[in-house]
Amino acid sequence: MLPTRFALLAAVTLLLPTAARAADPEPNAAPAADAAYKKEIDAFRQERIDGLKRPDGWLSLVGLFWLQEGDNRFGSGAENRVIFPEGSAPEVAGKFVRHGDKVSVEAAAGSGLTSDGKPVGRMDLAIDADAKGPTRLELGSLRFYLIRRGDRLGVRVKDTNSALVKNFPGIDTYPTRADWRFEAKFEPYVPVKKVPVPNILGQIDDTSSAGAVVFEFGGKTYRLDGLGEPGEGLFLIFADDTNGGETYGAGRFLDTDPPKDGKVVVDFNKAYNPPCAFTAFATCPLPPKQNRLDLRVEAGEKKFAGDPHH
Repeated sequence: MLPTRFALLAAVTLLLPTAARAADPEPNAAPAADAAYKKEIDAFRQERIDGLKRPDGWLSLVGLFWLQEGDNRFGSGAENRVIFPEGSAPEVAGKFVRHGDKVSVEAAAGSGLTSDGKPVGRMDLAIDADAKGPTRLELGSLRFYLIRRGDRLGVRVKDTNSALVKNFPGIDTYPTRADWRFEAKFEPYVPVKKVPVPNILGQIDDTSSAGAVVFEFGGKTYRLDGLGEPGEGLFLIFADDTNGGETYGAGRFLDTDPPKDGKVVVDFNKAYNPPCAFTAFATCPLPPKQNRLDLRVEAGEKKFAGDPHH
């Protein structure tokens, strides 16, 4: 799943005019404008934290298990193909049965497995790529469903009692700076361009790009391909020279509103970490090679102290 599915927040529409960065503000206007902009970014960041801490947010992700052909038992027992956290489920709660691209679930007697609040005996399952989304299964505090990545089908497991949800320490960020907000030029691709986007599994997904955003900083011009279809907001996956030090090593994400009149606001104060910064069980896209900026983007979220990869 790509683009705006990983975006947990809606864009905030209160923005400073570009001229506020370039010209000296009037003595009485600057504090109000600065306060309003900081308030906007603070609200964005709080909404971001609230989204992560939802019972079904990324912090609740506790497992990802790839299915083999045939039977795949699930439960808390260590011999299962899909292993739930200790004490969260019966040792064997049932099995997933895969035949090619089709997967069904069969619950063990008395397991308590439900879907949409209704008991499950046996049922065929939809996956995350289906039009209506995946079939969601529940077992105690666990929520799990099928995802497809290339030719692989896996079970993504979330736990509403996840320790990270309960004890999340928050995310360090750079100070809010209005000079990291750009009214960028939007250069559309006609026809829509297909951009090869790698992910952490080593797969490549050709993803639609409606166009590129172009902005200037420090006297140099920079360009990023935006993912998404024409008329939509853009999803930017970018890398920069802070990665691996002050920020997450695999890059960061940024969403925009739909471009208008050849322009699009790109606000790096709203750059955020991918789910992989918080859990080893996400399948995040990585920045396309053309989206690697020779620049230190000292704005937005910094590296999460509890990075699961270190």
